[in-house]
Amino acid sequence: MWNLRNLNKPFESKTKIFSPLEGSAPELMPETAFVKMIYVEQKRTERSRRRFILMLLNCGSLLSAGKTVETLDEILFALSSVIRETDTKGWYKDGSVIGVIFTEVSPSDEKQAAAAVLLEKVKNALSIALEDEQASQIGISAHVFPEDWRQDGSSGSDILKLHPGLVRDSRNAPALLVKRAMDIVGSLLALIVLMPILATIALAIKLTSKGPVLFRQDRVGQYGRKFKFLKFRSMYVANDSAVHQEFVKRLISGGTGSDQTNGQQAKVYKLTHDSRITQLGKILRRTSLDEFPQFVNVLKGEMSLVGPRPPIPYEVECYDLWHNQRLLAVKPGITGLWQVRGRSRTSFDEMVRLDLKYAKSWSLWLDIKILLETPRAIVSGDGAY
Repeated sequence: MWNLRNLNKPFESKTKIFSPLEGSAPELMPETAFVKMIYVEQKRTERSRRRFILMLLNCGSLLSAGKTVETLDEILFALSSVIRETDTKGWYKDGSVIGVIFTEVSPSDEKQAAAAVLLEKVKNALSIALEDEQASQIGISAHVFPEDWRQDGSSGSDILKLHPGLVRDSRNAPALLVKRAMDIVGSLLALIVLMPILATIALAIKLTSKGPVLFRQDRVGQYGRKFKFLKFRSMYVANDSAVHQEFVKRLISGGTGSDQTNGQQAKVYKLTHDSRITQLGKILRRTSLDEFPQFVNVLKGEMSLVGPRPPIPYEVECYDLWHNQRLLAVKPGITGLWQVRGRSRTSFDEMVRLDLKYAKSWSLWLDIKILLETPRAIVSGDGAY
């Protein structure tokens, strides 16, 4: 495994001259297979909790200079002095970006130090194998899983955006286009048809409590991107979020987050009897009317009609590794399997499993079924607080 003692060893191959004449360089794994390996390594890391580092070498301009085979051989021979037999190299992007998966980085290692040492070793190897002008044309970056891939706007998020097949193997581009069309048409129709109700709710909020009509909150969307999540305000202004943060910690760690029951002694995985909520807000929440402004989020492409609920940033900070898959699998939605089949009667882990089940078995027909089931769930109010 990689550890800092090994990584800090001097670069032993510094005097070696790499040449394609020494033999053919090992073939690179095709892009599709390599991207699958990244996904496999993610799953392994979630179990072992040993990090891996994905290094990307952008050689696009260099490999298009008319001597692709010779230059590629030199690059691969340089990499062979750094990577181990257990590491994997392949095309991250066919013909332009080479990827290397460095596995089994010890949890005790400082992730910045491990990545920095690897970067330095690869740069040294390339400077020996290539002319200075050639080496300067290669862009190198290192991405540590899971830390880098959790952050909003991180390069790790971009990695998963470029390769959605990592988490959406069952989906295809035409079906996704239809899903987006459904989102646009559905949200537009909803906003038009519900306009009288929206106006009535807005007026009621202004008349019953001080503060804005809409509540805007940072939420974490697909690939860790943050966006402004819209709801009708159901709470008093200037309330303390510490109560909810503590609830979230207990909930994600495996508790119910609340000692309350729903009247039939069933556990309720929801913060109940919250003093921060207005009297009107209680009605809005129980009927899910507070969610209607999210049709605007759908129109903007930040959410979908159907998908997992987008978490608050401080929720994500409490996630276990495998929980992060719900942020990658699909775009967040207004409704989903959790809303129609569980809501507050399911634990956090069960909710995540429902989200992942939805992503794995996704189809347009499944979205339609969930949308048809949603009104019944809203009317019944089962599990809503």
